[in-house]
Amino acid sequence: MGSLRVCFFGSGDAFGSGGRLQSCVMVQTGEVGLLIDCGATALSGMKRQGIDSSAVDAILISHLHGDHFCGLPFLIKEIQVTGARDKAMTIAGPEGLEPRVEGLLKLLFPGSEDIRSSFWPDFRVLSAGGTRQIGDFLVTAYPAAHPPETRPLSLRIDCRGTVIAYSGDTEWNDMLPEVSRGADLFICETYEYQPMAGNHINYLTLLDHRHELDCRRIVLTHLGDTMLKRCGSLEFECAQDGMVIEV
Repeated sequence: MGSLRVCFFGSGDAFGSGGRLQSCVMVQTGEVGLLIDCGATALSGMKRQGIDSSAVDAILISHLHGDHFCGLPFLIKEIQVTGARDKAMTIAGPEGLEPRVEGLLKLLFPGSEDIRSSFWPDFRVLSAGGTRQIGDFLVTAYPAAHPPETRPLSLRIDCRGTVIAYSGDTEWNDMLPEVSRGADLFICETYEYQPMAGNHINYLTLLDHRHELDCRRIVLTHLGDTMLKRCGSLEFECAQDGMVIEV
């Protein structure tokens, strides 16, 4: 089992509750950097920690909600403008991700040169039930319980025997014990403390299913206001922007 460095560039919800940035986590092993989700504030979160786009070799996107993938146009545009990157980048996510990113670049940066002229990532599709090798990482995707239009996935990431599980945005569902089974770290979204809005895991439901989760460590993320009021008094750790974990 190897050693991974996990940095939370964004641990908040879509609405900036508590002043937190949107979902973005970096996994580093040696010289390889993998982003898990890339919310609209991703570049800001990275640069606060002294990390720039040259450190990112691959990106995984869990679903097609803006607070999880809308940082991609800004990251890609920065690379195109600076011209500082001399290596490929892989972006893997649900079907339809690439045309959405291309459309956003055209919308957000009108009048620019052809958006594919100087740099364009290698986009790959992640499908529920499938496994793909993304650089040093073996990635398995599972169906998640979130609005189907977002094509939601939970992810299991294996790097030479060290496993990180990532719930993505989802209500509790029967796949989560499989996603997290034996994982060294389970990054689990817990948007609210008790059932309210739906489409997300709430803390009380997570506690009810705790006995089904066979993983070494659980860290909660995507925290809304009702969770932020209780951080520090919960059974599980709550992520913070800038938090670093060695796995």
